[in-house]
Amino acid sequence: MKTDSIFYRIFQQYTRSFFELLNRPPEESDRYQFTSVEVKQLAFRLDGVFLPTTSEGDRPFYLAEVQFQPDDDLYYRIFAELFLYLRQYRPSHPWQVVVIYPNRSIEREQSHQFRELLNSDRVTRVYLDELESENRLGVGIIKLVLESESEAIASAINLIEQAEQTLPPESIQRDIIDIIETIVIYKLPQISREEIAQMLGLTDLKQTRFYQEAFADGRQEGRQEGRQEGRQEGVQEGLQQERINIVVRLANLGNSAEAIAEMLGLPLEEIQQILSSRADN
Repeated sequence: MKTDSIFYRIFQQYTRSFFELLNRPPEESDRYQFTSVEVKQLAFRLDGVFLPTTSEGDRPFYLAEVQFQPDDDLYYRIFAELFLYLRQYRPSHPWQVVVIYPNRSIEREQSHQFRELLNSDRVTRVYLDELESENRLGVGIIKLVLESESEAIASAINLIEQAEQTLPPESIQRDIIDIIETIVIYKLPQISREEIAQMLGLTDLKQTRFYQEAFADGRQEGRQEGRQEGRQEGVQEGLQQERINIVVRLANLGNSAEAIAEMLGLPLEEIQQILSSRADN
């Protein structure tokens, strides 16, 4: 997964998620715009910058960095880019640096050179595995990136329900739900987008690839005698095969029959029957 691009997309479409990480009031995000800034002198690009949209001089701008791999040069680069940016643009707002790690073991502190900066109130280091979501949608979406494959579907379903309950209008809901779906797709590349959408309850069965292909086959047979029966049988066979594939893949990811039944809204007996028949084969 291209982790930093996923995070920057989250910050772009749901700005308050960044401020939730900092335990700042969510409404503070209304005064910021997420963007990228080029430092022309050495062709640096600061990909994650939150710039204030108001003229309040004491409101900081934030330089955000997402780091999921150990990097001995990270702080050398961050502070070099920061101070070149300050020299070139001379912003009227004070600076803040926020570095986001999955856990503490990834960080390479380089305290010999940067101890005072890292310990100052100008720098915040966020360790995602130490955060509690506490019904904060933004933090929950960000932490979804860390979820195991076996837990990703259930977590995504809960986040989608939370988005539908707390986010007006529908256009914002769709953007956030699309981010959630994208994260799951990255985490489960062996499962098609259509199947993931079905697992997450994001599409009617009639919009899935299997249904459309089965319907097309049935329609072609309909030019011959008995076309209506052929169409219906093709559709039903396609839907049933899709359901079986989804159940088996969820089971292969370590989900129990009970968990799969809850995810897909199907009877437990049906899930057990599918898994039993596959095991016999």
